[in-house]
Amino acid sequence: MKDKKTNHYSMLSNVIFFVGMLFKVSPLLVIGEFIWGILLILPTRLVSVIGVKYFIDVVSEGKDLHRVFYAVAAIAAVLIISKLFAWLFREFFWNMERERVYYGLNKRLYEKAKQLDLESYDNPEFYNSFILTIESSSDNIQNLLGLVREYVGNTISLITISSILLTIDPWCLLIILVFIGVFTPLSRKIGNLQMGRRIDNTKFHRRSDYFQRIFYLQDYCKEVRMNDIEDLLIDRYNDAADDVIKNQKKYWKKISSLYFVQETGIQIAGFMFALPLYLGYCVLVKESLSAGDFVAAFNGAHSIAMSINFLTVWAVAVFSERGKMIEKYREFLKADFKIHDGKKVAECSEPKEIKIENLSFTYPGNSEPTLSDINLTIKPYEKIALVGYNGAGKTTLTNLLLRLYDPTEGSIKIDGEDIRENTLESHRDRFSAVFQDFQLFSCSVGENVALGDNADSERVKEALKHSGFSKPLKNGTDSELLREFDDEGVMLSGGESQKVAIARAFYKNCPYVILDEPSANLDPIAEYNLNKAMTEAATNKTVIFISHRLSTTINADRIYVMKNGRIIESGSHEELMKLDGTYAYMFNLQAEKYRNQ
Repeated sequence: MKDKKTNHYSMLSNVIFFVGMLFKVSPLLVIGEFIWGILLILPTRLVSVIGVKYFIDVVSEGKDLHRVFYAVAAIAAVLIISKLFAWLFREFFWNMERERVYYGLNKRLYEKAKQLDLESYDNPEFYNSFILTIESSSDNIQNLLGLVREYVGNTISLITISSILLTIDPWCLLIILVFIGVFTPLSRKIGNLQMGRRIDNTKFHRRSDYFQRIFYLQDYCKEVRMNDIEDLLIDRYNDAADDVIKNQKKYWKKISSLYFVQETGIQIAGFMFALPLYLGYCVLVKESLSAGDFVAAFNGAHSIAMSINFLTVWAVAVFSERGKMIEKYREFLKADFKIHDGKKVAECSEPKEIKIENLSFTYPGNSEPTLSDINLTIKPYEKIALVGYNGAGKTTLTNLLLRLYDPTEGSIKIDGEDIRENTLESHRDRFSAVFQDFQLFSCSVGENVALGDNADSERVKEALKHSGFSKPLKNGTDSELLREFDDEGVMLSGGESQKVAIARAFYKNCPYVILDEPSANLDPIAEYNLNKAMTEAATNKTVIFISHRLSTTINADRIYVMKNGRIIESGSHEELMKLDGTYAYMFNLQAEKYRNQ
């Protein structure tokens, strides 16, 4: 059920939703939890009420005392069987199924995360919720299962013991309900505070986790060891840690104060004063309760108080917190992103004309556009270079071409058809892209090149050859990269890693190739060989590449010079050199540097 005003789901709805997801992954786990919860609570509560009453009544009668031994044997058998079931369930089923549920739900999160627009990562509020959802998944599963287990056990216990108590003295139940009802509203406030603390903690922990990555990731080790930045990092880490502690203190005072008021009102005023006073009156004044009834009523009242206290006070507070966490999980799975599938399936055959018309784009949260009124046409099989200073918008333009973002204004058309009319998968299948911030994955060399688990070994070798990769590999293309899953995984240099990434462009059978700084980590000889290989291997493709090293742009069919999000010059190398503008200035500056060296 959705609250129309706040657009939030109710606590009960969130819990039912999450339990439903658990049930889909492992029905027996959820059913087992229900049974476990009942056996964990009900037998001992029944013993404290019916069992003790039976003992006292038998002793009071003074007849057939051997019945006590039979009762003890029966009670022992019930308790042993319930404990045995709980132990067997936990040791031989629960641990395994819990992991299955954890990985099953995380898989669903990862599948959803794959659909995220890049724009989602630019939104701090959404990204914080995303991180919180991922990080709290395991915690939610384990804690919610425990809560549901106890909730079911206490619910069944409440119904059972209440039925017994009503036959003895219903006023005990009324006294308990009155005191619980008065203080229950505090539970929701406590739950809201706990959730607020958790959300704030996630933000502050992200800051402190940043420093953890700096000190354990190899990427940073040389910079940290060769410079004096360690003291600065430690100071900033201390500031982040202080923020976490301050946040805890802020919430601790409020939460502990509410807990104190709640527990004082229910436990002391209700169960240590009002209830004993009433039972004493029944025994000493009215004489309406026998010895067995007195003990059963008192124990039953205490049992009901425990159940109601759990169900309406403690569980409400915790379920309120968990419910809000589940709501973030639920909203994340239902999130509707800006980039949607079109209805047509794009052809992945020969290159067609790409036409960019009146294209503008502004990143979320920015007031100034990154790209403004871009117009250009790329003919089939052309080799196009995008050049310009840092921040000119070159990478943003290729991201729009790949539909990692959608333009704020204007359009991108391939063969006269707006790319937004095609499905995302079919559109992106037309492109092979090597990004400036490329990543290698912890899998085999072949899988890294093919970016899939069905790598063709011969095609991988050919692609690596074109990229200039020549490092000997013990297991060939089956050699594992990185060491997350293989302690003997191959570690590559920056240039070698880039060549593996470039090989992806040669491996994929598609009409368009985008290369963002393909030679950034390569030496001049490797750069020359790469340019030659690209020219040979990409004769039947349209190639768009971004480069700051203008020696790579000489053989481009057309060069577009970008500045402040606009195209300020275009033409071949010769044409732009004759124009003697920005491109000629940049080229001559780099050429002079090499001549001087």
